[in-house]
Amino acid sequence: MSLLELLLPLRCAACGAPGSQLCERCRERLPRLCGPICERCGAPTAWPVARCLECAGRRIAFASARSALLYSGAVPRVVGAWKERGLRRLAAVLAELVAEAVPAPEVKAITCVPAQHERALSRGFHPARSLALELAAIWELPFVSLLERVGSPRRQRGLALSERSRNVASSFRTAPGVNPPPRVCLVDDVYTSGATTSVCAGALRRAGCKRVEVIALARAVRER
Repeated sequence: MSLLELLLPLRCAACGAPGSQLCERCRERLPRLCGPICERCGAPTAWPVARCLECAGRRIAFASARSALLYSGAVPRVVGAWKERGLRRLAAVLAELVAEAVPAPEVKAITCVPAQHERALSRGFHPARSLALELAAIWELPFVSLLERVGSPRRQRGLALSERSRNVASSFRTAPGVNPPPRVCLVDDVYTSGATTSVCAGALRRAGCKRVEVIALARAVRER
């Protein structure tokens, strides 16, 4: 046991039990996103569909989106602890959950939704990047930083779907001098409306990428 663990004992991000950042009991109880889903956006559905009510009629730049967990139960607590309390080692555990639930994408590289500079500084790390790096290692794919943020839009939390799309409409571009491969996996921590990932995918496609597959740890499901 390290000196840091002696001074600051590990506790489960979900239940607070000592011993690990996510205990086996809580890990098994996290709500998985299983059953029929929308082929395009990955939303849970009553039966398999090509486009669901959430994504039908919308212009979406990515080819598909998949998530491992539902953003409910203990998942918000775990994600909040990981992102806001700096529990960096959770990334490896969460990446294992994703790899167990989502097939390895048939792509040439993995990238991630870039963080806002100020938030990355305050946290000391970038959760989506750390998740993408762990998945790249599991799937034996190269990780490449392909995107960067432009400007500082408002936070997406609390915005309506139409507002989310407008808020991030011009917020991302490919990094200077970067030529994305034809097939890319774009990783994010939580898929809420798909607005951010669609804008990122659009930037990659304008730079020459032919297909973008989105993979997220958790998926927020809208009440109907």
